[in-house]
Amino acid sequence: MTSSSLNALNLRQLILVPALISLGVTLLRLVGELNRWSPLLFGREAGGGGAIVGISWLIPIFGIYFALKLVRMGHGPGSGWRTAGVSLLALLVAAVVIVAMYLIGQSFVLQAASGVLGALAALYVMSKSWPALFKTLLCYAFAVRIPVAIIMLFAIYGNWGTHYELGAPGTPEMTPFVKWIAIGLIPQMTAWIAITVVWGSLFGGIAVALAGKGAKQAAQTA
Repeated sequence: MTSSSLNALNLRQLILVPALISLGVTLLRLVGELNRWSPLLFGREAGGGGAIVGISWLIPIFGIYFALKLVRMGHGPGSGWRTAGVSLLALLVAAVVIVAMYLIGQSFVLQAASGVLGALAALYVMSKSWPALFKTLLCYAFAVRIPVAIIMLFAIYGNWGTHYELGAPGTPEMTPFVKWIAIGLIPQMTAWIAITVVWGSLFGGIAVALAGKGAKQAAQTA
């Protein structure tokens, strides 16, 4: 794909509806936690506790949506399976970086740094794969994670009793603003960006590969 064709993508239009849906889910999640609704749907434990209502579950859905949409727009990959394979490689690279940092030391700062470096390494690997999907998922990721980071800022200062102000076990005491930087801004703008791009690309690549195989089979039987 040429740089001119990639620049022709209207990313704002492409991600607008998915971003608005994700924002709606985020706000619903916040209202549910504030009102102490079902923990199964709106878990308030650190990290969200795998609650059903959450935007992380939307990553594979919109990864597939963006991938198929890009193919129909003429911005498809050389191979869907290659995209999926690069996604797995990115996960492996991130894991190696995180484990290596863990072996260096287990302090909170080093563990936070490992997440950042792992995320950046994964994004670098993904940038070498399907450019259009990478750029689309990257923009979508920032569009949905910036509101979460803002909510976390208010939740930490307001002590709302939601998962938005809770750090991982072992998080040291710190001032509200530093806490927001450490458990809110940095993870949302690095680790969660990488998670969105990698997992979205994995499911998107598989979907395109399977769709292509199905199209070939249909053409052969026609």
